[in-house]
Amino acid sequence: MSQTETRKGAKFLIIRFSAFGDVVQTLSVPSAIAQAFPDAEIHWITRKDMAPLLRNHPHIHKVWEFDRKAGAFGLMKLVWSMRPVCFTHIYDAHNNSRSRIISLILRPFGFLGLGPKFIRRSIRRWKRFLLFRFRINKFEQPFNGQRDLLEPLQKWGVSKFSPPAPQIFVSADVVEKARGILGDFVDTVSLAPSAAYFLKRWPKEYWAQLIQLMPEQKFVLLGGPEDSFIEDIHAVAPERVMNLAGKTSLQVSSAVVGLSRAVISNDTGLLHVAEQLGKRTIALMGPAPFGFPSRPTTKIMELDLYCRPCSKHGQGPCFNKEKFHKCLVDITPAQVAEQLRIILGEKS
Repeated sequence: MSQTETRKGAKFLIIRFSAFGDVVQTLSVPSAIAQAFPDAEIHWITRKDMAPLLRNHPHIHKVWEFDRKAGAFGLMKLVWSMRPVCFTHIYDAHNNSRSRIISLILRPFGFLGLGPKFIRRSIRRWKRFLLFRFRINKFEQPFNGQRDLLEPLQKWGVSKFSPPAPQIFVSADVVEKARGILGDFVDTVSLAPSAAYFLKRWPKEYWAQLIQLMPEQKFVLLGGPEDSFIEDIHAVAPERVMNLAGKTSLQVSSAVVGLSRAVISNDTGLLHVAEQLGKRTIALMGPAPFGFPSRPTTKIMELDLYCRPCSKHGQGPCFNKEKFHKCLVDITPAQVAEQLRIILGEKS
């Protein structure tokens, strides 16, 4: 059977449950598959709360939603209902216990080489061990989150280069809802001051100083309901800063990013939303290596330090002997303001 014939009728399943930023980065995978398999039917199984991010994607034909409350039994029941689809290719982009349950049910004789073609994304534990324990870096440089997601698929003829933005598609009604919330703050600058771990956060007072350094500029603050510290940033100039932290869904926050003139973000999910929408973005990169931006629309600000990267997720501890949190503390508000002015066209 020729390669062309095997590509006809191909049915792909992408497995990626979470987290927010990882799911957003993985949104490049369906388009990359579609480039190599134009007639493919592409499915995705994800967590129920992540499913809205996948909707409206032109290359995702069906989203299978897993409710965590259903537990392992609920997952097995859901996956069993997927068996009649008869997938020809399965890409485990998550590589955890849940994704292994899926592969076991959909490929019960996979150990014999039978069933759908299968790729499981490697976590590269040995390379991580060398990097974080002995400072020996065997990873391809520069770090690139989307490339690492696409690279395993090269054996199926899928390119490891990210397809062009946009790769996240917010519905028209959600965009209109975001416009209504923003009012006069449409086409301003969005800031994402939070991150999963403290060491991935540019200091709170620096965000406040950045706002003060640009007195003619309006800003929108984005974050989750747990990010109460963002109100302190809002308080420095409440007349020209809108605080939406914890007040919008992931979809509406994505639409807000899409309606922004530029974005400044820590290493967090909204950084990848901005990238996937093709927005001009400043990425403040600190201790973690694996979520690095991928697109030329993003200006990466980072410091070349002996201690970076220090942990896979930025959970710490900080190993810099000269200054705690030096990787982000030594990126000054004045430096970020200068880059923002360049993006906004205020400086040649």
